[in-house]
Amino acid sequence: MSDRKPAGQFLDAAIDLLRRVRAEEADGIEAAGTLLADTVENGGRLFAFGAGHSSLAAQDVVYRAGGLALMNLLTVPGVVGVDVMPATLGSALERVDGLASAVLDSSPLREGDALVIVSLSGRNAMPVEMAMNARALGVRTIGVTSVAYASETTSRHSSGTFLRDHCDIVLDSKIAVGDAELTLDTVPAPFAPASTVVTSALMQAMMAAAAGALADRGIEPPLLRSGNVDGGHDWNGRVLDQYRDRIFYQR
Repeated sequence: MSDRKPAGQFLDAAIDLLRRVRAEEADGIEAAGTLLADTVENGGRLFAFGAGHSSLAAQDVVYRAGGLALMNLLTVPGVVGVDVMPATLGSALERVDGLASAVLDSSPLREGDALVIVSLSGRNAMPVEMAMNARALGVRTIGVTSVAYASETTSRHSSGTFLRDHCDIVLDSKIAVGDAELTLDTVPAPFAPASTVVTSALMQAMMAAAAGALADRGIEPPLLRSGNVDGGHDWNGRVLDQYRDRIFYQR
């Protein structure tokens, strides 16, 4: 229970969101895991993309101990995290029409692959076009977003659509518009965002579902182990070598 201090209130809010996601998104998570497992079984490659802070959840499933070795990060210079100066440039790039097309044209994505697109609002040109163009290439798409934005804000893409409108599967993070869980009379703005906590949990739940689905089919999931446990490096070396034609982060 909350100790009525902001830190405790935030943790309670995050836990409540995770409980909602578990209850309301269970079928979608299993469907997403199945889609990823299908892609692995059929020889496809896995990719994740996120812009700004949404990139944190995408990066969290790439080259990760306990994660699928086949998950690759689709990067866009200036958009991954807050790696540019000024940081506001990254936000501006998300709104540039046509940039996603150029990224996909120069990426290794091909028909039969799967792409997880993480965007809290799902309203900017980058995630919308990423999903639209990926599907046109024959790539299966999973969107991880807050569906609330589609009803409470307007799209920034010329089509007037949101990320959720162009994905094979959509997982709703349940994050409220504005991404701030707390308010206080003594603080002039809402604060304490929970989107990274919840979205990362959704991503890891999806990876767990994929690993379980592969195991149910008698296929050993291509998982990585921690390099900080005995034998981890040797294990990872074998996995990376076995799937080297489907892994792009070590080139």
